[in-house]
Amino acid sequence: MTTDTTSESSAAPLLDLQALVVAVRRRRRLWYSAALLGLIVGAAGALQLPPPPTAVTKVLVAHREDQPNDPGTLIRTDVALLHTTRIADAALRSLESPEKPEDFMQDYGGIGLTNNLLQIDATGDSDAQAVARAEALADAFVADHVRRIREAAKAEAKTLLDQRDRMRDELAQVNKAIGDGSPESEPEASANRESLFARRAELTSRISDFDRRAAEAGIGMPQLIAGTQIVDAPRAVRHSLPRTAATNAAIGLVLGLVLGLAVAAVGAVVADRPVLRREIAANLGASVIAELPRRPAAPWQRRRVRAARTRLTTSLARTVRDSAEPVSLLELGCARGASVIALDLARALAAEGPVGVIDGLSVPRLANRRPKPGDPTVVSGEGAVAAVSDQERRLGVGSVAPGAAWTDLRYLGTRAVLVVRAGHGSAAWLHTVARQLADRRIAVIGVVLIDPDPRDRTDGTLWDGPHTALRGRSEPPVRRNGTDRRGTERLPMWAARVPDSDQEAR
Repeated sequence: MTTDTTSESSAAPLLDLQALVVAVRRRRRLWYSAALLGLIVGAAGALQLPPPPTAVTKVLVAHREDQPNDPGTLIRTDVALLHTTRIADAALRSLESPEKPEDFMQDYGGIGLTNNLLQIDATGDSDAQAVARAEALADAFVADHVRRIREAAKAEAKTLLDQRDRMRDELAQVNKAIGDGSPESEPEASANRESLFARRAELTSRISDFDRRAAEAGIGMPQLIAGTQIVDAPRAVRHSLPRTAATNAAIGLVLGLVLGLAVAAVGAVVADRPVLRREIAANLGASVIAELPRRPAAPWQRRRVRAARTRLTTSLARTVRDSAEPVSLLELGCARGASVIALDLARALAAEGPVGVIDGLSVPRLANRRPKPGDPTVVSGEGAVAAVSDQERRLGVGSVAPGAAWTDLRYLGTRAVLVVRAGHGSAAWLHTVARQLADRRIAVIGVVLIDPDPRDRTDGTLWDGPHTALRGRSEPPVRRNGTDRRGTERLPMWAARVPDSDQEAR
């Protein structure tokens, strides 16, 4: 099975949702902490800043323009009128309070429950003060609404009566013209009298209509005034502190979780740190040969972890034995894991002969540890390569993290196993590592992935053959038994899969 890496890279999506989900899930500490912080802040806010004493009352408001299909425009107008300095000033006068109306308006509000039902909420320093404020506001609103109804009715009636009076004046003029007319029977005079009589009849009818409409304008006013009243007496609202704290904590938890997930997602996209096996293998140009957890395994997983470490040590020992060149372990974000793997490998090789370990880490870990009986020789610092005798098998431990000395890596070994922590290095840095190793003709045997995602189902094996799967040059020909053995193609080692879950190891 062969794969064209060029076509794969060109067909790669702009945003890999699977990699994004895995990266966000790996940063669960961030959004767990954000959610916990939101929960604590919400609960603490409810405890430290309890809601002020509040009173509520409901007012039934009658409108002259009420219609069954009214979308709520009239009650919204009433809510806006409630929050005016005129209503606030009237309520403050009834309370005999020196507070400014502008400041008082910050302590109350209104909500339109239906087209004709208005709810008024008022806060105060105590329940009694809140109830008094709500009652004063309701009385002030009802009085203002009644006053506006009366003024509107009076204005309408006055307009109608003014029109009636003008009609009466005109009717008087018509009657005078009819009385002053001569009783001649000329056709022109007869037609003029006919038009005056018709105009008098029309004016009389319109005067009667204006009288009726003016009377109706005053008739509907008492019903509107009686319909506007307080239907729910002002009462204090009881607040439950545990319920308020629980509600605020739940809101803070949700907001913190959403914010944490958003920050984790944005950070994962910006950082561009590969976490999937296929991404790490593609960026380094080498197959993932084993996976090990970063943190200590759970008690029920320790046997599987030990078995995987044993398989990895056996596989690497077989590779080192078959290699005519020194092999090194190069870490990226997991110096401790690389040191443990190197020490296990050295102990496995020590049974066949002397082994010398070169600790090339910036902060030596193996050289500074207290050796146990039977441990291999560990050297570090300048002259470490010369300190290892020719009879000893050499095994190097180094780093390819930012700031590493690239020129020293070849002295650790011309063949390397990369020990990489998933999500530690960016894609650009993984490319830099692969390029630097290739420039120094260091062949990458494979990648040991530390702290993999337990739900990762992607394939981390490259199937393009040794010329593309291995970075750098291949092993030089070695003469054995009088014949030349060229660097033959090795079968890929089986990946030792050690997930954090109960997934079966491969």
